[in-house]
Amino acid sequence: MSPEHVGTREPVNPLAPPGVYAPQEDTELLAGALSDEPIPPNADVLDVGTGSGALALEAARRGTRVTAVDVSWRAVCATRLNALMAGVPVQVRHGNLFDPVRGRSFDLILANPPYVPAPGDERPPRGAARAWDAGGDGRLVLDRICREAPAMLRPGGVLLLVQSALSGPELTLGHLREAGMKAAVTRRRHIAFGPVLRGREQWLRERGLLSAAEDREELVVVRAELPV
Repeated sequence: MSPEHVGTREPVNPLAPPGVYAPQEDTELLAGALSDEPIPPNADVLDVGTGSGALALEAARRGTRVTAVDVSWRAVCATRLNALMAGVPVQVRHGNLFDPVRGRSFDLILANPPYVPAPGDERPPRGAARAWDAGGDGRLVLDRICREAPAMLRPGGVLLLVQSALSGPELTLGHLREAGMKAAVTRRRHIAFGPVLRGREQWLRERGLLSAAEDREELVVVRAELPV
């Protein structure tokens, strides 16, 4: 997740209390990819790192059976409240990524994980920064999703994942293809640097993650499908 901009696409507008990741432009971009996905009403959907539950609510409004997971208890409580107010059923679980749903399989997995490269990557992120800080290369959580998501999908199942170009979409595609999935970038959007990236701009350029000419961040959606 990137703590940069609030998205405007309706109805991605749940309540996000302090300490809970609020819907932003990466949420909006992934919600657009979800709206394009031809999923049947009875599909089983998993939203990992649900935050305020924006994507879980979007999927539930289509009549799917949705499970949402977050490592933050505040996010779990917020998602339960937002689902109640929206009048849609969402099963919400507390835990780290796929841990609470081991042994289950899904038709669709949604993921807006932490993906912002962060200095001091030897220290695990704490507090609200857990929603965006992802180690020195931004792949602390992305690599785990690439390793574990294929085994959680049913034949023909789809993973929709949003990340920054700063954290290596080509690595994501490579890992997913190595796992036997058909993977491609299906959506892109350039956004202005927000407070976090502006604060790290010099460090990102020194690391070679930003060129001297770049003044915007690119977000991408990766779609990966498991063969039938």
